[in-house]
Amino acid sequence: MFRFETAGESHGECLVATLTGLPSGIPIAIDAINHELWRRQQGFGRGGRMKIETDKVSVVSGVRHGKTIGAPIALIVPNADWKNWTESLPVEGGDMALHKKVSRPRPGHADLAGAIKYDFPDARYILERASARETTMRVAVGAVAKQYLANFGIEILSHVMAVGSKRLDRNASWEEIVALSKKREVLLGCVDEATEIEMKAVVDEAYRTGDTVGGIFEVVARGLPIGLGSHATWDSRLDGKLAQAIVSMQAVKGVEVGFAEDGALSFGSKVQDTIHYKNDERRFFRGANRAGGVEGGMSNGEELRVRGFLKPISTLRRPLESVDLETRETAKAAYERSDVCVVPAAGVIGEAMVAIVLAGAMLEKFGGDSLTEAKRNFEGYTEQVRRF
Repeated sequence: MFRFETAGESHGECLVATLTGLPSGIPIAIDAINHELWRRQQGFGRGGRMKIETDKVSVVSGVRHGKTIGAPIALIVPNADWKNWTESLPVEGGDMALHKKVSRPRPGHADLAGAIKYDFPDARYILERASARETTMRVAVGAVAKQYLANFGIEILSHVMAVGSKRLDRNASWEEIVALSKKREVLLGCVDEATEIEMKAVVDEAYRTGDTVGGIFEVVARGLPIGLGSHATWDSRLDGKLAQAIVSMQAVKGVEVGFAEDGALSFGSKVQDTIHYKNDERRFFRGANRAGGVEGGMSNGEELRVRGFLKPISTLRRPLESVDLETRETAKAAYERSDVCVVPAAGVIGEAMVAIVLAGAMLEKFGGDSLTEAKRNFEGYTEQVRRF
């Protein structure tokens, strides 16, 4: 089974991830992982932390001579900001007078619930782990998963559909998303330039007023075989796993596979994707893709389209009303350096989470202790599908 875990705090010495279950023989390019980490840091609306960090990964186990060896893989990304926190967040006892308390919990954040749950007098340690800085390692793991999936012709990209009230009023094509991914300068990750300018105005207004803004990102996966996931049990459904993966991201409050909201408001005759057959290619296809590439908990061979709904970041320069944990009196919520808009970065993180789920589904279906064995199993299944 493909599994991963992350460790580390926002202002700790480093971030760590371990992943297990990948077969041997997968070519791993460190530059490709670092490129994904760079993409996560881009986008108009990012905060001061991105000026401090230049995320670079070290692969310390599980890869030798550029290929996986079937052993657990360990990844490390150092925090450049650690030098500013060594005295206030030491591993050993240290001087508690230097501890930087967070005694005024932020509405919408993990601060209050976490402090109560873990019995801390303030929310500093909750903030440190709940921070989206943790997603650095999800992106690193996702980059490895992408390199595994590429051996089977599977590609994953994302784009931004909405920032605040400004929304792209059409579906983005795969070709547009590919072209967007090749841009070196990242504004807000929208395929339509005019809409992106309107989105930027929303972010500018949030900057001006000390506010934050959320939005919608869409992850698209192309080249999936038919039959990943299963209808047989509730926890083997591919869409269920994807939904959990996307909603597990910090600040994501909703997920949509295909055109779920539009479908819920329409008649069945307008929602279901008609089925057709191409004799010359010997394959089934759909007349549309409103299902987003998943039917009955299984991939159906069409593009996978998953959308994440991201609420505005909880830390505002114009803080909301809160309560001081020490005095129990009304107070303004704490402010720590924060972003204004992270929707483009969320799309990159969403790509990583989708890649992780799909890598797990591929390994579940095709297995293999080596890439050679996995590809042989995959090719045999592909021929079975072609002959169906």
